[in-house]
Amino acid sequence: MARLGQEVLAGLRHAVRGDFPAVIGELSALVRIPAMAWDSFDPSQLDQAAQQVAGLVREAGLTDVDILQGPRPDGKPGAPAVVGRRPALPGKPTILLYAHYDVQPAGQLELWESPPFEALERGGRLWGRGVADNKAGVLLHVAAVRNALRVLGDDLGVGVTVFIDGEEEAGSPSLPLLLQQHADLLRADVLVVADSGNWKVGVPALTTSLRGLVLGTIEVRVLEHALHSGTYGGPLVDAVAALSRLLASFHHDDGSVAVEGLPASEEPGPSLTEAEFRADSRVRPGVPLAGSGSITSRLWTKPALAIIGIDAPSVALSSDTLQPAARARFSLSLAPSSDTAAAMEAVRRHVEDHVPFGAEVVFTPGGRTEGFAGDASSPASRSMLHVMGEVWRVPAVSMGVGGSIPAVNILNKLYPESEILITGAEDPDSRAHGANESIHLGDFGNAIVAEALLLARLNAGH
Repeated sequence: MARLGQEVLAGLRHAVRGDFPAVIGELSALVRIPAMAWDSFDPSQLDQAAQQVAGLVREAGLTDVDILQGPRPDGKPGAPAVVGRRPALPGKPTILLYAHYDVQPAGQLELWESPPFEALERGGRLWGRGVADNKAGVLLHVAAVRNALRVLGDDLGVGVTVFIDGEEEAGSPSLPLLLQQHADLLRADVLVVADSGNWKVGVPALTTSLRGLVLGTIEVRVLEHALHSGTYGGPLVDAVAALSRLLASFHHDDGSVAVEGLPASEEPGPSLTEAEFRADSRVRPGVPLAGSGSITSRLWTKPALAIIGIDAPSVALSSDTLQPAARARFSLSLAPSSDTAAAMEAVRRHVEDHVPFGAEVVFTPGGRTEGFAGDASSPASRSMLHVMGEVWRVPAVSMGVGGSIPAVNILNKLYPESEILITGAEDPDSRAHGANESIHLGDFGNAIVAEALLLARLNAGH
């Protein structure tokens, strides 16, 4: 029978502490690979990252390791995914550990305090692009499995499958078909998705809800071609001004979303004050917060619409010209229970009802990701919350997250009988997707111990 209790916890703490320098070295080496899953970036970096991850999974003790690749909806090959397996002994459950190795682009390099693809330790944190989202998740799984095997050895009879995605930041387009093709290979009783984070530094959390997401593009056309703004300005409103008027209609005066027909709720959650949110987000002192209700409901269960890109002449390259067309891309986050298809149509109706100055508008739907509502009272969730409290020595909380994780919805549909746990190494100041991304090293170490202890508890039937 597997040992469990304070002896195992102490053994795991000691093992992870001794292993931690190696883990940071492995994570730093992975950060150096700029693996981005868009067609405009070098696909060989994805192959290199997948090979490196496969090596880490083998060294963790999972000798049955494959690199799988499925087709995207457009027929192009998807990014390589890494799968490592250790079959369960009779009567033991199987746990699937998910993370992704691909990252967002670095963006404006001048905003970084250190090179984005060189991991740097500073002030108790590790800095670099992808270190939080989600290469720390990869090493969290690798180190948890490695150290659980070191401490428990042959007593660890649970099955372990590590699945590392290579295109999550691009929406995981090949993942649905890849999972369908290998459904039996990846089937598990408990799914742990390490792509989220903690309530705050020093306070662990289990994520139990995710907002849905719809993306789309709006193009406004007013002229056949560009015109001199002095010669023709006055009777004509250019496309950039018309687009600006349309985009402004998406929000009420208080900043809440003005698109009709989008569900919202005032779900209870951990308390977050305005002062705490301002400190976490670094919002400018004079900027009021948008919307109404609790801060957490505005973050987790109410819609939020952002304009994430605009195609118009840059200031540096601008000329004295009336622009014939301009485009914008929107990102709409939705309450977890929202119908994303209905939400997309709601945005389309809003655009059609608010066309400014008789402009021609082309609405192009983009990707959709369903939300997720988990159950913090499920057996595996209770075990996760318990081990987090044991490791951090403070009570763990269950929380929502305003973002979306495509793999969670895909896995939930394919394995509806499985329990899904969402964890991770981020915290409110991790700045995922932004410049100066980082993780708190103390919390990262605790997350490794907690996941290893979860494997021990599930092994013992807890």
